[in-house]
Amino acid sequence: MMGRDDIPVGLGEFFALNQTYSFFSAVGDCKYSRAIPGGAGGFIDCDTLFGLARDLPRSPRRYTANMDVKFGDIRNTDHPELRQPRAQEIWQNISNELKPGSKVTILTTGPLTNMANFLLSNTNSTSKIEHLYIVGGGFNEGDNVRQGNLFTFPSNKNAEFHMFLDPYAAKQVIATTLNITLIPLNVQRKASSFDKLIKGLEMSKETPEAVFMHRLLTTMEHLYRSHHVYNHLDMFLGEVLGAVIMIDRPELRSKTKLIPVRVMATGDAATDGWTIVDHEKGNPLNILEEIDTASYYRDIVTTLNEKVQSAVVANFSEQKQSWTHP
Repeated sequence: MMGRDDIPVGLGEFFALNQTYSFFSAVGDCKYSRAIPGGAGGFIDCDTLFGLARDLPRSPRRYTANMDVKFGDIRNTDHPELRQPRAQEIWQNISNELKPGSKVTILTTGPLTNMANFLLSNTNSTSKIEHLYIVGGGFNEGDNVRQGNLFTFPSNKNAEFHMFLDPYAAKQVIATTLNITLIPLNVQRKASSFDKLIKGLEMSKETPEAVFMHRLLTTMEHLYRSHHVYNHLDMFLGEVLGAVIMIDRPELRSKTKLIPVRVMATGDAATDGWTIVDHEKGNPLNILEEIDTASYYRDIVTTLNEKVQSAVVANFSEQKQSWTHP
């Protein structure tokens, strides 16, 4: 819909670190991914945008099986030109194309598996990263224990979802020398109001993106209010905060504090994924502590309504016609 097709999208890893079978890395038995529900705000809903994907135009782009011997598969795909690139390949291409002295800024809004693989595959990767923003983590210090959001794993009440889904990767990334800003769960919860975003978009829907986001948020809010299996959906709103903080607009009045932290990754699912404040063994990170939430909601609505960044294709019918008649 943006009239362009030059943004590479890579396929990430399905299993957390150390969770694949040693004899065949394409399969495994990941105890962490089991925490993600199949339906009810899990795999199916996210893959289909809560059913709204059926109303979007279908691209003619098609992919074949993602198989490549160099990534541990038993054979190469028959049509490599149709194989979707892996996230690691995307990173390698971007890294190789960087001009001398240039660096990139990375935002993660999920488990840190891909990020850890980037760093492990090339020890020089850290020199090419200017800043890493991580949406995730929930802090525990001494007796000050905060409730996590791992709603599908009752035995682990203090982990944040992203850290739990791959605690070994999180431990690796957090311990690096990268310039990292962590956007923890307690701050995300301050920016997870369906009502404020929906009301803001109801007052101003000047672009297709704003209309679509209003419809998506309205659908999610209805599910959130009407059925108990969807009572975790507000946590997805906190992930948007990462993109807004990365832009670092002064009106947000964001405040960070340098705090030494580490991530628990011992193989014990009851404590894996805990983000611990550790003044002796922790790595100092910039921890977001405060934002102006009113400015945050206004910024999202304003950005979605900026016509200069809006789709250049007027409607879905026009988009379909351009695909049919090159």
